[in-house]
Amino acid sequence: MNEHRARHEPDPPQQRRAEMRVRPTGPIVPSANVSGHALMCVIAIMSFLACLTLGGVSMVRATAQSWQSQISREITIQIKPDENLDMEKALADARDLALTFPGTTGGNIIDRAATARLLEPWLGGGLDLDELPVPRLIVITIDENNPPDFGSMRKALMETIPEAFLDDHRTWVDRLVAMANTTTMIGTGVLALVFSAMVLTVVFATRGALSGNRHIVEVLHFVGAEAGFVASEFQKHFLRISLKGAGAGGLLAALSFGIAGFWQSQTLATPETDQATALFGTFAIGYTGYLGIFAIIIVIALLTTLTARLTVTRTIYEIDLIRSDPGRTDSYQG
Repeated sequence: MNEHRARHEPDPPQQRRAEMRVRPTGPIVPSANVSGHALMCVIAIMSFLACLTLGGVSMVRATAQSWQSQISREITIQIKPDENLDMEKALADARDLALTFPGTTGGNIIDRAATARLLEPWLGGGLDLDELPVPRLIVITIDENNPPDFGSMRKALMETIPEAFLDDHRTWVDRLVAMANTTTMIGTGVLALVFSAMVLTVVFATRGALSGNRHIVEVLHFVGAEAGFVASEFQKHFLRISLKGAGAGGLLAALSFGIAGFWQSQTLATPETDQATALFGTFAIGYTGYLGIFAIIIVIALLTTLTARLTVTRTIYEIDLIRSDPGRTDSYQG
């Protein structure tokens, strides 16, 4: 009898292993559901828009800085034609006078052919400059770090050649700086709106997930599960969703900039590309732009996770308030 019992009863190690076999528990929040996929798509769209905004602001700022650098390296002397003026001699005298000032590095007189080409888009070809009162230009290159005294140069030119006018392009530089600052402010505002909309979306999505699983949360909380444990489960769920959505949106934005840059490099010297390059510069955002896209993905993931945790914690706090108030408990049960 004892031998028969010994043959059929499991030995202690087998018994311990059987006791250690625990049925795996399902997640508090389903890993894949309709609301989760919808939230992922919304986060992907917001991430895409945020990355496009960041890249666009970076391109505009880079283009404005390039324009500002090019303009600040040159000044222009304009000489108006006059019947008693020897234009060629006046051009040479104005250039030589400007080069006597410290801070100037070179001077170039725009010849008649180049002047005609500058006016061709507005007045057409075959211009005879002798029949038109067209001013002639001199381009003086300057040292950006040590520019000349423009006031003294302007005064000396007016005293020597009354028809000469010095343009140091300061008005254009100020306008470019103002445009770059305005673009940055607009881009920052768009990013703030995108992040705000994303926070509100995550709040509603988290509350929706809590509503669908509220009975589970209440049972877990009733049997002793801490609010931090329940919040961490929802936090992990929304972290996975946000990383997938933000990563997809950021990757799509990076591909868009890469395709635009490739198209621009393949269509050089065409009117469309020249106009786009003149207005927006190159579509390459550089490594700093791609680092910015990566930073936006991380920020969106962290923001989504933090919002989900705070929302869950607040909801559990409201459950505790309902349980502690008998009147509210009766109305809630009813």
